[in-house]
Amino acid sequence: MSLNEIMSSAASGLAASQAGLRSVSNNMANVNTPGYARERVTQTTGVTAGLVNGVKIGEPSRIADRFLEATVYRRGSDMGNTEVMSAYLGRLQALLGAPGAESGLPARLDSIKASAIAMTGAQGSTQTVAAFAAEVQDTIVTINQLTSDVDSLRLDTQSEISQSVERINTLLQRIDDLNGSVVRLDGNGRSSAGVADQRMSAIEELSGMIGITVREQANGRVSIDTASGVPLLDNRLRQLSMPASVGGDGQTTYPVITVRFADGSTGVGTATGDTIESAAVGGKLGGLLDLRDRVLPRFNEQLGVLFTGVAQSMNAVSNAGTTVPAPNQLQGRPGALTGADRLGFTGSAVFAVTKANGELVASTTVDFTALGATATVDDAVAAINAGLGGNATATFTDGVLSIKATASGDGVVVAQPPTNPSDRGGSGFSQYFGLNDLIRSAGSPLVPSGFVPSDAHGFAAGQATDIVLRDASGRALTRYTMTGSGGPSFADLITELNASPLGGFGSFAMDTKGRVQFQANPNVEGAVLSVASDSTDRLGTGQGFASIVQLTGASSGVASAGVRQDILLDSKKLGLARLETGVPVGGKALGVGDNRGATAFVDRLEATVDLGKDGTTTSAARAATLLGNLGMAASRADSALDDATARRNDAVNRRDSFSGVNIDEELANMVVLQNSYAASARMITTASQMYDTLLAMLN
Repeated sequence: MSLNEIMSSAASGLAASQAGLRSVSNNMANVNTPGYARERVTQTTGVTAGLVNGVKIGEPSRIADRFLEATVYRRGSDMGNTEVMSAYLGRLQALLGAPGAESGLPARLDSIKASAIAMTGAQGSTQTVAAFAAEVQDTIVTINQLTSDVDSLRLDTQSEISQSVERINTLLQRIDDLNGSVVRLDGNGRSSAGVADQRMSAIEELSGMIGITVREQANGRVSIDTASGVPLLDNRLRQLSMPASVGGDGQTTYPVITVRFADGSTGVGTATGDTIESAAVGGKLGGLLDLRDRVLPRFNEQLGVLFTGVAQSMNAVSNAGTTVPAPNQLQGRPGALTGADRLGFTGSAVFAVTKANGELVASTTVDFTALGATATVDDAVAAINAGLGGNATATFTDGVLSIKATASGDGVVVAQPPTNPSDRGGSGFSQYFGLNDLIRSAGSPLVPSGFVPSDAHGFAAGQATDIVLRDASGRALTRYTMTGSGGPSFADLITELNASPLGGFGSFAMDTKGRVQFQANPNVEGAVLSVASDSTDRLGTGQGFASIVQLTGASSGVASAGVRQDILLDSKKLGLARLETGVPVGGKALGVGDNRGATAFVDRLEATVDLGKDGTTTSAARAATLLGNLGMAASRADSALDDATARRNDAVNRRDSFSGVNIDEELANMVVLQNSYAASARMITTASQMYDTLLAMLN
């Protein structure tokens, strides 16, 4: 080997040691920098004319394992999802209050029962009756407040979704820019390690926002898809687009997030045809979508079902009773029937007029079954008037039934006979028309409609109900706007719904109480309906399809519900007495000390109520189940967050143990490189001395 070759080899070794020391120095300077992957200088044997000629060095490269990094991304998505679920379910639990709290929903129901028991022991004193009415009102207010609070939580999730979309777009733009930098640096033969570290940190943050799959391309770029396979970044950048929300707190549906190609001038270009609309997208965004579209609406629907059960139970008792003296007029609430509609009642009801002291003035028992299957509401009104013989007059106007005694001092009573009581859709005559309700709502009749498939639906052209079907993850499977154009009957509406896209996921049917229920197919078990809008109005009564057939718990009418104002203002307006049937005219039909209604309230609170698709149960059991399910869901979310955090931290530790900087290892490398540098320097010194010796010999 010539002296020139020795000098060249030593110089290349010196340069290699210097490059290695620079990398070691850079590694040690970034020992505590999050996301930093240590660098290593590549070295290869230099060959010239077939002979070894020192060392060739390349640009520093990252020491990283893409599989370990991919694991961090996956587990980051799980952590982001469980973190937001845990936070919101915790907030929802806080709204409900701690178990046993006096302001909690179960405590409210217990208070109703306790106050009803108090009425039985105090002979219905005005104080105990007032306390009972106040407890019922407070319970309704509590349910309504919870509904409003949950709607507010939905608005919060929508706000966070908007912020998350903006952050995802920012991260995608940054990753795309860093992709370009990596390609340029690699193309120019320079190290892209620092830029790649920044890109990895951005991808890690993105993975917490949305579930992603990352693939490395041959040119140094990375491509990113969502967990469900929607492309977000390849050779072309995409951006998420979410239109501004419209509507109020009760908005059932929100704008769909669409994927659009990025446009340098406007930011968002043409749509790709892909959408993001369910929890399947993963990450924080998926958790927020699941909360907004499934978890929170489902809770509100269950609150509505609970209110329906409470209202039906309370009204069944109040409509069976009367005050003493009886009221001069019984004024019903608006319903979905008109005078020409099929009556639809079986059994019989007692209509009586009494004096202020409880003496019977007139009484008639109307056998609705005997009126015939074709009897109308007007026929029933005529039968009542004929039976009372002018002592009282029943009228039915604009869907409201009213019965008024002729003499100003007389009162009107409607009662269920002990045998063969009246029934339509599970409600007695007085309860169905709301003649003596305790609870009323402007948004719902609070009773099953009792319609049968052959009844006319009565919706005019141009009126429609927009129905959305979501799967168990909250994703909108399909939606359909029911117009009623297929025919005039409820059967035609059922046929229309079953023939619609909704029918591809299950079947609609009307039960014996006139409620329309949806049975999802096994492959979409857990799918639920929601009503986005309802402009239908049955024959001008003001009652729409969703509330008439009780399609969802959200149609319960709790938002406008409350105890009758006259009862709240005067507890004597709550009827606790019962009409004595079979008493002759002039006999005592009502007694001042009659307190049987208080006992009936206690018994009814312990009895089961038919909640349609939600089964038959007591109101207390329903509330306990509702809160218990929420508690278990919140507990599972907390446990899932702990597990996801531990798994994510483990993945980060594994990645960093492979890619991160180890001080001891770097110090050992520094010693090796320093020794290599010294050896190369000695070779140069020795070669230089040999040159000097040769030159001296020539002189």
